Amino acid sequence: MNPTRDTPAPPSVEISIVAPMFDEQGACAGLAREVASAFAAYPHEIVFVDDASRDETSARLQALRGELPQLRVLRHGANAGQSRAIRTGVLAARGAIVVTLDGDGQNDPADGPRLAARLSAGGPELGMVSGRRAKRQDSAAKRWGSRAANGLRRRLLRDGADDTGCGLKAMRREAYLRLPYFDHMHRFLPALMLREGFEVLFEDVGHRARTTGRSKYSNLGRLRASVSDLAGVLWLNARARPPGEVREL
Repeated sequence: MNPTRDTPAPPSVEISIVAPMFDEQGACAGLAREVASAFAAYPHEIVFVDDASRDETSARLQALRGELPQLRVLRHGANAGQSRAIRTGVLAARGAIVVTLDGDGQNDPADGPRLAARLSAGGPELGMVSGRRAKRQDSAAKRWGSRAANGLRRRLLRDGADDTGCGLKAMRREAYLRLPYFDHMHRFLPALMLREGFEVLFEDVGHRARTTGRSKYSNLGRLRASVSDLAGVLWLNARARPPGEVREL
């Protein structure tokens, strides 16, 4: 059985919460419990994708299955990055609404239902409600690097997003699956949604300091990837040809 195949959503699942994990043995179990508590009032599943961790991330998540029967654990055979882990989780998701959050515990799962409710209240043209970290609990250097990158990207792409690095997002699964995939695409989701004709809204969310593990990114590493990625998204936008209204005759 291929866990990432596109299967119809059973009626028991409305929201799928997807989190990519890489070497997060210290945060993963606590985060899973927080997610379950935050979404307790909704028919949901939790899809954690272990991106070939070198520690006990998968083992600690599997140990939770008796406590959290809605938890699904997928594991990559090779490290493929955050964007691929998110895609793996969305492909496997059974809910029509997907809520993503980072696996390090810095996103507060309690904000997730609010984003999902705002998405659900919108029409089918609303593809995503993206979190915006109101008070970032990161180092000054990391905040400065993020502001500079977001400012440049926003001016060039005109996507209205000032914090695409926030992992907490609520998306329509169908809308996400229309987007072109490439590595690091998770940082360009607002622009890609707009390219496909969907609306994007932004909502302030909380942010917490990392208490376990270590960041997988640096300002220099982000800069190297973002320059070529930004050029690629600009090319994609330039090559888009919206069909206007589509009617069945």
